[in-house]
Amino acid sequence: MAHLQEVFEVSQRRACAVLGADRTMVRYVSRRPDDAKARERIRELASQRRRFGYRRLHWLLCREGWTMNHKKFRRLYREERLQVRRRGGRKRALGTRAPMAIPQGPNQRWSLDFVSDAFACGRRFRIFAVVDDYSRECVRLIADTSISGARVGRELDAAVFERMARPHTIVSDNGTELTSMAILRWSKERSVEWYYIAPGKPYQNGFIESFNARLRDEFLNETIFTSLAHARQELEAWRHDYNHFRPHSSLGNRTPAEIRNRIKRQTVSRACPRAVVTITPNNGHQNGPKALLVAEVETSGSDQSRPTHPKHRCSAGILPAPGQDHHHLHGGHQGGAHGYHLFLLQAGNDYNSYTYNGVNKRRMSTTPRPLIM
Repeated sequence: MAHLQEVFEVSQRRACAVLGADRTMVRYVSRRPDDAKARERIRELASQRRRFGYRRLHWLLCREGWTMNHKKFRRLYREERLQVRRRGGRKRALGTRAPMAIPQGPNQRWSLDFVSDAFACGRRFRIFAVVDDYSRECVRLIADTSISGARVGRELDAAVFERMARPHTIVSDNGTELTSMAILRWSKERSVEWYYIAPGKPYQNGFIESFNARLRDEFLNETIFTSLAHARQELEAWRHDYNHFRPHSSLGNRTPAEIRNRIKRQTVSRACPRAVVTITPNNGHQNGPKALLVAEVETSGSDQSRPTHPKHRCSAGILPAPGQDHHHLHGGHQGGAHGYHLFLLQAGNDYNSYTYNGVNKRRMSTTPRPLIM
């Protein structure tokens, strides 16, 4: 209809008459609501009752007071892709029952897969690869002759410890190692959602498939491995180059390390405002002259006034006034993103000079005023 109006410059009435279409059909605007709350509740019920079909879920929804016939419920149920998968012969991990969400930051979704290769002698070995879908960073690249489900869990624990972050979702195929009871137990204990792609559809795990293609084309096909130790050493060197030096067209020709550092700086700048702390000597000197303090302040969403060292354990030193003892403020930190800002508080008695971190500092002023640096 629009094509006729645009090409032949005729009215909608003339175009409808030529095609034999009713104008009310062309001008119809749907008034169907999006049912966002109902869809959200259906997804919650489907995640709680994993083996319930649409009939039982519809009954549970109506029992909560929702008014919806079975035809509309099945349409929403089908659009949300909540169909129950038919089980196979053995008990195995089934993964989460919901569509995958697009990652919006690092460590939100990881993808796993295995790659096979051979030594110069002809013996086969496998490579376990883990990729962050947002930053395209290669999180893990492990080579061994045999990798079980328990080994996969241990390597994921090592990756979580190394990055100090746990993924929200992990995507993989339906391989026996990744559907074993060890993986099911690992995902439950760590509260990580595990999403299995449909059998025979590797494009649903496109990030790791693209990585595997780069790995094989740029490295495996160009290298001859003499031993397992040699393969592990070369894989680790290639992984470091892939994360820190190789440009990625999907990232604007930047490296995964640059993307990760940029996200980290943005997070710290939002969560760590500058802070100024007033320091008063303790142990009976609360009313005495204030001291000159040079320290680093760690600020977070829960605690924005604790002076502490970047290692979180050292104390910030206070230079006492003449005749006073040395005091220290011991700082700690609580969870959340942290940043460090130098600040200088000065008040009270005059100081001709003082030493800080082995550097001789000159006296600034005795007027009470905080200086943020």
